[in-house]
Amino acid sequence: MRTIGARGFTLLEVMIAVAIIAGVVFTVIGVVNNHLAVASRDRDEGVAVLLGRQKLDDLDTRQDIPEKSNGTFAPVRPDYAWVMTSTATQVPGFRKVTVAISWDNARRTVSLVRYVAK
Repeated sequence: MRTIGARGFTLLEVMIAVAIIAGVVFTVIGVVNNHLAVASRDRDEGVAVLLGRQKLDDLDTRQDIPEKSNGTFAPVRPDYAWVMTSTATQVPGFRKVTVAISWDNARRTVSLVRYVAK
C-alpha cells in the first residue's frame, strides 16, 4: 500500500503508460511503412512512364510503324517490358500507337497512347 507522501508510480500506472507508448509506436511504424510503399509504387510508375515516353519518342525517327512489337529495356531496366501496338484511326493519315509498359512480372502495367501521322 501507498503511504501518505510516498513518491513514485504504481505498477498499474507504468503498465498503462507502456501500453500507450507501444500503441503510438506501432501506429507510427505502420504509417511510415504505408508511405514507403506508396513512394515505391510512385517511383516504379514514374520510371515506367519515362520508359514509355522514350519508346514513343523513338517513333519520331522511324518511317514505318509496325502493327505490333515488344521487348524489354535491357540492359538498363531488364525488369520492365514493353508492348507496342498500332491501329488505324477514323481520321485518315493517322495511327493510334499504344505502348504498354509492364513490370513486377507483368502484375503492374502503365499504358501510353500517341496519335501519329503516317
